[in-house]
Amino acid sequence: MDPEVIDVGLARVLGIKYEVLDADRVVLSCHVTPQHLQAHGIVHGGVYCALVETAASVGASLWFGERGRVVGSANQTDFLRAVRDGRLTATAVPVHRGRSQQLWTVDIVDDEGRLTARGQVRLANLPVS
Repeated sequence: MDPEVIDVGLARVLGIKYEVLDADRVVLSCHVTPQHLQAHGIVHGGVYCALVETAASVGASLWFGERGRVVGSANQTDFLRAVRDGRLTATAVPVHRGRSQQLWTVDIVDDEGRLTARGQVRLANLPVS
C-alpha cells in the first residue's frame, strides 16, 4: 500500500507518518502539536483512538488485499500515560485473521519508549461481490 494513497483525511490532519507498512505489522507515528491536545494540555484520547484505528485498519487491509475491503467494527483503547509533547509511535500486529473478521492489537509509545496507550480493533472483512 502506497503511503500517498492512505495519507488522506484524518491521517493527514493528525500528521501521521507511515514507518512500516506490512500485512503482519504496521508502525506509524505523529509529532504531538497543540492541535492534538485537550483542555488540560495533554493528548486528547481521540488522537490515541485514531492512531489505533488507523494502524490496525491499514494492516488488516494489506492482509485482506484484493479480496475486498476491511472496515472497523469495534475500537477499544485504554489511555495509560499522559503526553504533552514529542512523538507518539503506534505498532499494530494481528491477533486473529479469519475469513470474516480480524482482530489487531496496537501499542502506542512515547519518545522514551513508555507505553502511553494500548488498543484493539475488530475489523470486518467485506469480500468483493
